[in-house]
Amino acid sequence: MKIATFNVNGINGRLSVLLRWLADAEPDVVCLQELKAPQGKFPEAAIRDAGYGAIWHGQKSWNGVAILARGADPIETRRGLPGDEEDTQSRYIEAAVKGVLIGCLYLPNGNPAPGPKFDYKLLWFERLTVYAAELLAHKIPVALVGDFNVMPTELDVYKPERWLDDALFRPEVRQAFHDLVAQGWTDALRKMHPGERIYTFWDYFRNAWGRNAGLRLDHLLLSPELAERLEAADVDRHVRGWEKASDHAPVWMNLVED
Repeated sequence: MKIATFNVNGINGRLSVLLRWLADAEPDVVCLQELKAPQGKFPEAAIRDAGYGAIWHGQKSWNGVAILARGADPIETRRGLPGDEEDTQSRYIEAAVKGVLIGCLYLPNGNPAPGPKFDYKLLWFERLTVYAAELLAHKIPVALVGDFNVMPTELDVYKPERWLDDALFRPEVRQAFHDLVAQGWTDALRKMHPGERIYTFWDYFRNAWGRNAGLRLDHLLLSPELAERLEAADVDRHVRGWEKASDHAPVWMNLVED
């Protein structure tokens, strides 16, 4: 079973990139972030023609998350992260797909920091951590997948000294990620590439892609019941070099069948 995450940075503007990658990579489950499209503008027909069922939580201009399943319709189990009924940002959607509970998330960026956006990020992270503990308590196969907007360690960022005050790398955010993982989650990409400098995002500015000046922002976290099935994980970094590419590359993992 191949599960992937891909921040598409505007699904309609980059639909050709997404469809090309789906045809090449043939993932079984895909979590998408930054749809940047309202609910009624999701390209459901094109996705279905590519062989995927989908659920999505859209939002005009910003945010937006979706789960695609090859040859199946994801069974939606949650829309929106619990813990704040007044939070209207489309950042979390969850579904059961082929015996695995998939949580697709787009954690807030948080810049500028300090400030209200950074406070919102930390509160969202707290809500995620509380809910993640509830998921683990069920002792079922769970994957929390998406753009976490955090580089957990210095290995995950090009020239870390330049990012010390950024909301993606501040100590509070890195600690929040470490606290989350410490509940019992496995960071799939890091598990398969210990000690390796590996990135999932390259900015459009300053020739970041050409210089490989990247960040690891997109993560695949597995519950213990799923971590034992982990076989491989990597980044389809070549996709970042395609025409009209997102600034993120797809990240994927293979799980042996249960």
